[in-house]
Amino acid sequence: MTYRLAVVSAGIGEPSSTRLLAERLAQATGQALGGQAEIHVVALRDLAHEVANAVLTGFPAGALREAVDTVVGADALIAVTPIFNASYSGLFKSFFDVLEPDSLAGKPVLIGATGGTPRHSLALEHALRPLFAYLRAAVVPTAVYAAAEDWGGQLTDRIGLAGGELANLVAGTPKPVRQDPYENVVPFEQLLAGNG
Repeated sequence: MTYRLAVVSAGIGEPSSTRLLAERLAQATGQALGGQAEIHVVALRDLAHEVANAVLTGFPAGALREAVDTVVGADALIAVTPIFNASYSGLFKSFFDVLEPDSLAGKPVLIGATGGTPRHSLALEHALRPLFAYLRAAVVPTAVYAAAEDWGGQLTDRIGLAGGELANLVAGTPKPVRQDPYENVVPFEQLLAGNG
């Protein structure tokens, strides 16, 4: 089975670290799905005027209508925004304001963000996660934030972890059973007696 994966990138620069993070998250998810992902990138930078018009008129038209249909019709969503003033960008929020109520209900979502400093990393938890909870989406536990100095190393591990979580959620794969490290604990009295 091929899964449709929508990737929303709200990066405004060219090139964009936000777009790069979005693509790496999509790649990790696609790999975790065994290459059975059809990836559709929605670059909000190219739709900025249409998003503003839709906010004013209440009606997405043209290329924006296609982007909305792509996101709503996807099996899963990756949503990545730059962080400005400790929150998501206005363009990012406006795009999701255009969607019909409940159009993301139950949809598996992976959230990510980029910023110039690690200080903004909590924006994922205090801004993005509540936004998608309000939209009734199923957000994976691991969110990915990339500051300017984060590219490489642990960021690669976090991207892989988040992509795997999204793949498991979209494919309905049961979560791996984790071994309880405290299942076979030596009783304290036995340790004190030197029999541990």
